[in-house]
Amino acid sequence: MKRKLFIATSLSTALAGCGAIGTKLTENDRIHSILDAGEKLDRALIGTHGLAREYSVSDISRVFPINSFDTPIDVTYVRLMRNAFASYRLVVDGMVERPLSLSLAQLNAMPQTAQITRHDCVEGWSAIARWSGVALRDVIALARPEKGAGFIIFHTFDRDANGVPYYESLDLSQALHPQTLLALRQNGAPIPPDRGAPVRLKIPTQLGYKSAKWVRHIQVLPSLAHLFGGKGGYWEDQGYQWYAGI
Repeated sequence: MKRKLFIATSLSTALAGCGAIGTKLTENDRIHSILDAGEKLDRALIGTHGLAREYSVSDISRVFPINSFDTPIDVTYVRLMRNAFASYRLVVDGMVERPLSLSLAQLNAMPQTAQITRHDCVEGWSAIARWSGVALRDVIALARPEKGAGFIIFHTFDRDANGVPYYESLDLSQALHPQTLLALRQNGAPIPPDRGAPVRLKIPTQLGYKSAKWVRHIQVLPSLAHLFGGKGGYWEDQGYQWYAGI
């Protein structure tokens, strides 16, 4: 059964949505066991090599819901937003031979790729959009990960009401997947602030919460063990599954 349909039909009444901190998902052991079992099956049968379906322009959804925290209001992000992100820098560091600090202009000057894919939220809804930007694997190749590097961590401008930072992670094989995208545009226009400007992840092979918005820093590490809650992501630290394959 498609994971989206499984979640929508079996779990939707227990989920409070992608943006709700006090989600029922983090409080229900039975749901954890179901999702953990699904994660093992995803990784065994699909791994990171399968491609998400791509759609035509006529399939693009008229409405694309916004389910996340509010647009960041910290001083740095507000300043960047006011100057149209002209001074934005995407930092790439950690276990790399060549640390990077890429401006938005430099990202736009790199080879661009596009996909029309479906976004599947853990809440049960889906929407289709055209995303374009830089393949993450091109940025990773530019930075040249060192031997022993295993995980790519995405730090964002986002924080919850208690000041806890939002982050996400992928293993190296997921990061090198041909459809894993550092998106700069949605449906042909620059991504607006409420949808993750100026750079957001788009991972059509995994549930929507893996596609982190407002990415500011990519860190290459050997493991996730000592990073925040140690589970590989803001939501994962609260009980969501890490792989979250569709």
